[in-house]
Amino acid sequence: MIFERVGVPSVGSGRMEEIEKCTRCELCVDVCPIYEATGKEAFSPLARINAAKRIFEGGSAPPEMIEAIYNCPECGRCEVACPSVVNVTSIVETARAELVRRGVAPLEGHKRIVSWILELGNSVGGDPEKRLEWLSEEFEEGESSTLLYFGCLPSYLVKESAKSTYLALKRAGVDFMILRNEGCCGVYLYDAGLRDLAEKVFRQNAERFGKLGIERIITPCAGCYRCFKRYYPKVLGEKFEVEVRHVVEVLDELMRKGRMKLEKKEMEVTYHDPCRLGRKEGLYEAPRRILERCGVKIREMSESRENGMCCGAGAGIRSLYKELSMEVAAKVLRAAPSETLVTSCPFCVFNFKYAARKGGIKKDTKYITELL
Repeated sequence: MIFERVGVPSVGSGRMEEIEKCTRCELCVDVCPIYEATGKEAFSPLARINAAKRIFEGGSAPPEMIEAIYNCPECGRCEVACPSVVNVTSIVETARAELVRRGVAPLEGHKRIVSWILELGNSVGGDPEKRLEWLSEEFEEGESSTLLYFGCLPSYLVKESAKSTYLALKRAGVDFMILRNEGCCGVYLYDAGLRDLAEKVFRQNAERFGKLGIERIITPCAGCYRCFKRYYPKVLGEKFEVEVRHVVEVLDELMRKGRMKLEKKEMEVTYHDPCRLGRKEGLYEAPRRILERCGVKIREMSESRENGMCCGAGAGIRSLYKELSMEVAAKVLRAAPSETLVTSCPFCVFNFKYAARKGGIKKDTKYITELL
């Protein structure tokens, strides 16, 4: 397996100005889910900024410093608290790319996932021949300018999110196509700092979408959504001009136009704001409107919307630090006032369900389209 090689200038030189904006006020520290879980100052946003600066300046990176860079969920809670608006996520992203450039990363925990993406076309080690086993009808090779792109977790591990999304859009009369061999969006590669491999996958997918005449992508996966909407244009530039929408945006729009009639559900839930849809994209109201139209009563968490709690699974953490990821998820579950959590991110669903089962926490988590 070939990764990026050392021999080109540091990728972090452009982030030093961002780092210098930090006043070391420490307001970010107490809102970091990883610091809250570990109690280690070395795993706080401030420590990550200091570690990144040292890495960008050419200093050595001891194991704890590397762990601090890679156990960041890139959730953005620190950025909401920061009075100087320091973009910690971009600093961490670039520090990871620099560690890869040096040959320090990818870490051992990354390599299995990367091999799955390259060999199987998904990040969870699923059998590509079984990817659509959840589909409730025969696969039809259709043509449309709209692609319903499920993503790795919905296709293999959180199948109800894929099935319920498919059925909801179909019953609403949305014209779309699906792919028998979908492949991976490549977000894991980007999050790991493997920029060259990520760009290769991005480019292959973009070329494929172009040949198929795809003008719009709808996805139930928050990671795919973020990747297609932000990372593809960033890496590929003008070579990727596809409209990207999360399924909650589409369903909310259909409901407001009166194109969906819903049965009322007499139930109470707590809605969890996924980091990549909430803080990163501002999608707070659409999922809540969907739930309210279903007749669902929403009991909010004490920390929601821009202050929403992180599930602890994002940016590759779960594959590297599973116990830590579960600890962060368990804290969210215990803080939820309702017995049922609803979220719009399959990875949040997966991590919450796993943490609840392993921790004996009697809370259920559902993907939002399951309620439709």
